Amino acid sequence: MLAIELEKILAAKGIHYAWFMAFISFILLIFSSSAMSTPAILMLPIIEAFGWSITDVSAIIGALFIIVAVAAPFGTAFMLRLGLTKIVVISCVLLVAGLSLTTLAFEKWHLFFSIGTLLGLASGILGLGFAATVATRWFVEKRGLVLGILAASWAAGQILLVPFIAWIVSEFDWQYGVVPGVSGAAVCLILFVLFGKNWPSDVGLMPYGAETDPSIIQNGQKRNPIKKSFSVLFNCSKHPGFWILSSTFFICGFTSNGLVSQHFIPFCADNNIGIVVASSYLAIIGLFNFMGSIGSGWLADKFDNYKLLAVFYSVRGLSLVYLPFSSLDIFYLTLWAIFFGLDFIATIPPTGRFCSKFFGSIDGPIAFAWIFSIHQIGAAGAAYGAGRTRDIFLTYEPVFLVAGIACFIATVLLLGFRLTPQSQLTFSS
Repeated sequence: MLAIELEKILAAKGIHYAWFMAFISFILLIFSSSAMSTPAILMLPIIEAFGWSITDVSAIIGALFIIVAVAAPFGTAFMLRLGLTKIVVISCVLLVAGLSLTTLAFEKWHLFFSIGTLLGLASGILGLGFAATVATRWFVEKRGLVLGILAASWAAGQILLVPFIAWIVSEFDWQYGVVPGVSGAAVCLILFVLFGKNWPSDVGLMPYGAETDPSIIQNGQKRNPIKKSFSVLFNCSKHPGFWILSSTFFICGFTSNGLVSQHFIPFCADNNIGIVVASSYLAIIGLFNFMGSIGSGWLADKFDNYKLLAVFYSVRGLSLVYLPFSSLDIFYLTLWAIFFGLDFIATIPPTGRFCSKFFGSIDGPIAFAWIFSIHQIGAAGAAYGAGRTRDIFLTYEPVFLVAGIACFIATVLLLGFRLTPQSQLTFSS
């Protein structure tokens, strides 16, 4: 009832309800991203409190990414069966439980359960599949832009909350660092219960920009979501584009969420840069990530997405190779944060558009969720592997070099695939 009334108010102002759905989805993903960033901020305080090693905590964060990878494809399929709102409610409840239980932890297995399992499930059942689902269901026009905006929510979480959480941890105690995430999840739960809708037809509308029904229909809602998810995987795996996107997105996860998001603060600590200052550089990354993500969405609607992705991975590779050998003073770290931030998740809108192009409006978001799952496996490998490498070599230099080279490999894969006839194949189930 409230959603119907709000739709009338927005319509009177010339605003399609799709933009409100994008807005509350953006807010949700801000707090979801802050929850995923919280373990990285808590890593050093937890190590100091319990006398553990970086490898120990890295293994817990690696488990988090594995759980995200396992949950992501099925969460998107359940959105088709249960609807967006119910999945959001489940995610918010898991997020609150995971962060709250983290404050009570004093054994490693406690954190494996609270951070690894509960936070992993909370983020996994949303994942990028949620953003792709909202953009695909609610928008025909501006779909790439909306996906870029929703991807930028992760950057907004870094801008607004990561330095704040770091300040809380440094001024009080590490347990208080969970407060922003818990509070935000509660607010988002209320917003979606009151105003969240699953399809434009639920408020008597067609998707934004659709003059006629674009056949984004609600078929498949009665199908078993587990079978649906595996069916999409089976069908999409026949398309060579699925494997190209999966391979490059694995590299994306390895170099972004797994390496920089989780290990930049410990890397800075190795170079005598404090947690608040290091978090400020992450905020700079977030600020330019915000602009880069939206810009990427705009570019993805207008230009060759293969060339865009090739440029994005090349720039990221150069920045990762450069970082450990720079002087690490305020000028060069700020410069690095700007360039890396512009590129951080700029890969998402073009990759999402390829999924819609290759696999259709219904199966595309689920295919994207499977590719996101592989992205998170890459992140898990870096989250654990970078910590292990650092403990062995007492430096992060080797893993930054490997990450940079991997980005150059992604560039070659994309440009090579673009020249093949298979790059033009499309199908939908």
